[in-house]
Amino acid sequence: MDQSVKDAIARWPDVPAVYGWLSLDGRGRWRLHPQGQATAGGAGESITNTQILDFINRNYEHDDAGRWYFQNGPQRVFLRLDAAPYVLRLSDDSHGLLTHTEKAVTSVSAWWLDDAGQLYAMTPLGPGIVLDRDLSALLENLTTRNGASLLDSLGPLPADETLQVTWPDIYPAAPLQTITRKDIAQRLGFDPNPGPPQ
Repeated sequence: MDQSVKDAIARWPDVPAVYGWLSLDGRGRWRLHPQGQATAGGAGESITNTQILDFINRNYEHDDAGRWYFQNGPQRVFLRLDAAPYVLRLSDDSHGLLTHTEKAVTSVSAWWLDDAGQLYAMTPLGPGIVLDRDLSALLENLTTRNGASLLDSLGPLPADETLQVTWPDIYPAAPLQTITRKDIAQRLGFDPNPGPPQ
């Protein structure tokens, strides 16, 4: 978090949080909702200014309740997550994953494959969905415990079973499980659409 943001919080600790103005889509794009209606759905407007995007990326956090927000000076801007708190892509050298905020993923403790074919990972930064355009390339790098390609080994995986997978020399073995899309937020521990307290 930027020092100027920390200083603003210290000066004005009681600024009310806002809801409904910002969302993160499934491709890692920040979207502005000028009418404050993100919690009701809708695509919103793309944010394209690189300075604003960098500022949001540096000041993106979450609270203990799994609500993700952008700390805009002294004010928390809670946001709607269309897929997960992070959108993960292959690094430029294809030796690991990066978040949509350009942070390196140093490890993965668990993988989930949902009923729509999307792959999720639990990272030290928080849970993320693998960007769809990088999914095939990532799956080609993952292997089972015996060294076989995950793509060659992946068949129907029963809901109550796990498969240990690794990305050799990048991420050690971690369990891969299936999950239904409706259970993702609860299982991965985030609130996809926080609203104001009632």
